[in-house]
Amino acid sequence: MSELGGEVRDVEAQGLTVRCHVDGPEDAPPVVLVHGAGADAAAVSWKKAFPVLAESYRVYAPDMPGYGESDRVPEYVTPNVDFYVEVLDDLLTRLDVVEATLVGISKGGGIVLGYTFAHPERVSTLVSVDSYGLGDRNPGGRSTVALVKIPKLMEALWWLSKKSRGFTRASIANVVNEANLTEELVDDAYRQARRPRSGDAYIRYNRAEVGWRGARTNYMDRMSALPVPTLFVHGEDDELVLPEQSKRAADVAPVAELFTLDDCGHWVSREKPEAFVSRLEAWLERQTREAE
Repeated sequence: MSELGGEVRDVEAQGLTVRCHVDGPEDAPPVVLVHGAGADAAAVSWKKAFPVLAESYRVYAPDMPGYGESDRVPEYVTPNVDFYVEVLDDLLTRLDVVEATLVGISKGGGIVLGYTFAHPERVSTLVSVDSYGLGDRNPGGRSTVALVKIPKLMEALWWLSKKSRGFTRASIANVVNEANLTEELVDDAYRQARRPRSGDAYIRYNRAEVGWRGARTNYMDRMSALPVPTLFVHGEDDELVLPEQSKRAADVAPVAELFTLDDCGHWVSREKPEAFVSRLEAWLERQTREAE
């Protein structure tokens, strides 16, 4: 049984075994949840949202390669956004998931955006949560560039995360609103950080995506052609990915809404899970009515 509830399926995608959590009525509309980077996995970002959504939807939440219980990313593969878009495409094809709602947070937001542009016929609606890919600013700004470019610094910091729950807690405190930092979230992230070979895909992803002149994946120049109705969600206190990026994207995209949460940082789905799921379900229900 999945730690999120429901079942687990191990699916081959791009030659790798991907663990996918699945639950909800088989004939219900499909919703795919894609987690972010760092000490994340399906069971971290979607721990609160998955079981609630599964009451009404057929929900799929994969551990992307290099995270959770999925295979590590081979050394000869660059784990950038384009790679993860290909993994997601292969995974959904093998699961026979079409006309799905894609929900992605942070790095996962960049992945579902890229997937939607590449395969619009397979996506019904899109939900972008504190998403990467909405501008040329590197997440975290100049400090992230220094973190990535100084040799061995990321490896040293990840080693500290694996060895110290307190360091993991401090790292999370940098990206969430302090009032929303629960010990449960720290425990969930620390569990992921301590997995064998954890951090490898995250470090290599950052080296692929963080450039001296800005983020290497930026869909803003294509936003006016975003092909499906989209809900942009953002925490107003997010300093990793600035709220202005989602606001600008929502203004440009053809059919889009913006939902911002006060007193909330980068990890919306864990900081304000009830508000997030409530608004998401209401938006999905309205999209269904309008499509009929």
